[in-house]
Amino acid sequence: MAYLRLLRQRSVLVLWLAQSLSVLGDRLYALAVMWVVYASTGSASLMGLVAVVESVPYIVLGTAGRHLVARFSSFGRLAWVDAARALVAVALPFLWSPDAHGVVLLLVGVLVLGTLGALFDPNLGALVPDLVESERVQQVTGLFDLTGRIARIAGPASIGLMLLVVSEVQLFALNGVTFAVSAVALGWLARRYAIAAGGGAVERPGKTRSAVRAWPVVRAHPRVGLAVGLHGVALFCSAVSAVGMPALLATRYGAGAAVYGLVTAAVGIGALLGNPLASNRRSGGWLRVYCGAWVVQGLATACMGLVLNLPALVLLALVTGLVTPATSVTLRAHLGAFEPAERLRLMSVDQTVIRTGGTAGMLLLPFLVDASPRGAFVVGGAVVTGSALAALLASSRLLRPDAALPVLAATRSRAAVGE
Repeated sequence: MAYLRLLRQRSVLVLWLAQSLSVLGDRLYALAVMWVVYASTGSASLMGLVAVVESVPYIVLGTAGRHLVARFSSFGRLAWVDAARALVAVALPFLWSPDAHGVVLLLVGVLVLGTLGALFDPNLGALVPDLVESERVQQVTGLFDLTGRIARIAGPASIGLMLLVVSEVQLFALNGVTFAVSAVALGWLARRYAIAAGGGAVERPGKTRSAVRAWPVVRAHPRVGLAVGLHGVALFCSAVSAVGMPALLATRYGAGAAVYGLVTAAVGIGALLGNPLASNRRSGGWLRVYCGAWVVQGLATACMGLVLNLPALVLLALVTGLVTPATSVTLRAHLGAFEPAERLRLMSVDQTVIRTGGTAGMLLLPFLVDASPRGAFVVGGAVVTGSALAALLASSRLLRPDAALPVLAATRSRAAVGE
């Protein structure tokens, strides 16, 4: 299997294991912070505020902080970012108190962690393709996408077990431990490549990259701009499923948390099944695959508001999960073929767009869900489907070819990954 071959490379294995643990810690943190805020305040609005506070740094740094983000485009500097995240996460349980002062401190901690995450996430995504040869970028992108899929399933399951022995606030400290492990792994990668570069054997991947402006790159590759824009629209509409599924189950079927867990599990299982298909897709026609996957997901979401029985709803949830990796892996693998500085900037722009879209959706679409859960699913799915078809139509009329050439193919040798 392609993933097993990738994991035979020590650098990929170390980073994958560390990030698997770190992503799981992030899921624990996300669940813990929402639970702590609601348990101490009883306010759903404050829970929404936490999500907004965490997303603001991504939007600000992605929009106006390209030079700052580019300063952390190396394994060594990302190790320091994760070390800082570990300190903040471990400190939160000691600063927390179940009153207004504690909530304010928690929000400050969320803001700091969000800022560090906004520096970390696009840089890590831009560094991962440097670990492999150009023809294996799609596979390694799929491997790290699988990490997130597993964490989304294992996170909610493991948190119930952990809460039997620790408090909700102490989950922050556990998250800090995962950041510390990630920092050690990144430090090892930085030292490994520094030694190799010092010996003159290979060019060091992950070196600090210059910041480039996003607009000229998007103009040169308009199909990427269409894909990123579609990504933002889709994440805006995803708030319908995130907020509206419990309401749809309660009002349409009289179902509760158990059925909600079943639907969520169906999405997760579908994503696990779809991940290998997306990562081993043949090259070529990337935008057709990307837009086609969003068309399918939009139609499935719209049909969720129309079906009359639970088995059909669960099947549609499975379909949405099945095509999700085809969207994330396809786009990120295509961006991974760009020259490093352009790759970093485009990944940062994509992250900014989806954070902006997701935050706006969480602020606006709950009102539509309150008015009609079924109608919200139909409208949200229709918007995604229409946007994907429009992007596909627009791309077919572009005269300029949009091929991100893997210009680093010559430097991604087996020696660079420790084989």
